[in-house]
Amino acid sequence: MSAESNAVAPSTTLLIFAKAPIPGKVKTRLMPSLDAEQARDVHVALLERTLEIACRAFPATHVQLWAGLEPAHPTLEALTERHGIMHHAQPPGDLGQRMHTALAAQSGPALLIGSDCPVLTPMLLDRCAQALDDHDLVLLPAEDGGYGLIGGHRLPQRLFADIPWGGSEVAARTLARAKGLRLRVACPDTVWDVDTPHDLERWRALDATT
Repeated sequence: MSAESNAVAPSTTLLIFAKAPIPGKVKTRLMPSLDAEQARDVHVALLERTLEIACRAFPATHVQLWAGLEPAHPTLEALTERHGIMHHAQPPGDLGQRMHTALAAQSGPALLIGSDCPVLTPMLLDRCAQALDDHDLVLLPAEDGGYGLIGGHRLPQRLFADIPWGGSEVAARTLARAKGLRLRVACPDTVWDVDTPHDLERWRALDATT
């Protein structure tokens, strides 16, 4: 088995949070550079890439898509069927509550990512999973102040409470909270995601060189 194919230990589960691809509801920060349908298409392309990377790193039985907005959207159902992965509706609550609920539903260690981080690779996911061998929490801070991945073993709900989601202090607040909770933290790398027209050009340049 190569390092780029189902590399992660099968006890680890990967959760992917993604919105249904509804024009005008996804990738809105790409507008007006793109129209609503074009922004939707970018969202779908990023999700397809994320699922491909996820299923190269993990057995399909350990990959789960947690969908928001319209969980039964035909595109999401087609993608999950194609990859043979589990498909759930996101639970109610703010982003922190939804992430905690999804992670707490797992019986073993779990990682959670979004669908718009093009620099995630099977190797990086493997590093994050392996970090949980001797850490309570693994985090991939993002350049914009958020994070591209969070994972752990039965993470406390307090870690996700009262965080200014969408702001530039999400990772810093989360790391400070983890320190207060005496969690052992690993941050294997820093990542970036596609939110703005500049990010979109950066992704296109990345794809052109890989």
